[in-house]
Amino acid sequence: MLTADEILAIVNDYLDKLPYNRNPKSLYEPIKYVLSMGGKRVRPTLMLLAYNLYRENPEKILMNAIALETYHNYTLLHDDLMDHADVRRGKPTVHRKWDANTAILSGDSMLVLAYERMAQCDAEHLGDVLNLFTETALEIGEGQQFDMEFETRNDVTEDEYIEMIRLKTSVLLACALKMGAILADASKEDQENLYKFGEQIGLAFQLQDDYLDVYGDPKIFGKAIGGDITSNKKTYMLINAFNHANAEQRAELEKWVSAVDFDRNEKVQAITRLYNEIGIDKMAIDKINWYFEQSKKYLQAVSVSEERKEELAHYAEKMMKRKY
Repeated sequence: MLTADEILAIVNDYLDKLPYNRNPKSLYEPIKYVLSMGGKRVRPTLMLLAYNLYRENPEKILMNAIALETYHNYTLLHDDLMDHADVRRGKPTVHRKWDANTAILSGDSMLVLAYERMAQCDAEHLGDVLNLFTETALEIGEGQQFDMEFETRNDVTEDEYIEMIRLKTSVLLACALKMGAILADASKEDQENLYKFGEQIGLAFQLQDDYLDVYGDPKIFGKAIGGDITSNKKTYMLINAFNHANAEQRAELEKWVSAVDFDRNEKVQAITRLYNEIGIDKMAIDKINWYFEQSKKYLQAVSVSEERKEELAHYAEKMMKRKY
């Protein structure tokens, strides 16, 4: 079996060598740029690790794994445009390096490329693979729409937020694992248990993003921390700060959230101090750990030897200890 590091090296090498022979070059340059910016490659790694539970030749499905990475980066490209983000992974975003129209059109082409790459699997699995991929893509769009709608609402509940991040983030990790299992001819039970494993990992992963946006090191995180705070993004942390604040703390939270003109650093520091006072940092860590523990039950139910599951379990553990 391959280690996660070996899989990552194979994925990066494969991505680097992918040809873009179509014209105009100006349409495909931003796509190559986005996919060359690095990143953790979590989704293709999970897909290949899941496949490797059952088969010894994960290289066979590399193009399908790259399809997931292409799709994921397409969503990031458009997210950056919608969020007016200037930096991604320490580099200028596509709409900043080029322009908004290029970001839209190159992003649309990335989506089509993702489907073209996903369709390059054997005919036996094509229907199941495309059905899962399409359902996942629809769910991610639904999650993004919920996220946008939450921006204008002040009554978002924790349950609504968890469902939104399940759709926006978690289902793609779940899809990666289930797709690897499908292509390896795993049992339906194993496919579903791996999907649920990925779903729980994905929830913990996104909650960790929320946490790192406040408490991460910007040099490691790749962007300025506090972006969620300055944009009043309805995160697990902000929702629970309002839920658990006393009257004085709530008044200060409302002051900062409703402020139109403010000093960015002052707002980030003030909200972070309130989070610390209310105990939101500990609450977030506890929730992340709870979802991670839940995920282990589903991986344990997968019907391959514990020895074969070790690398996937280790990789999930590593995901939970990330700093960026």
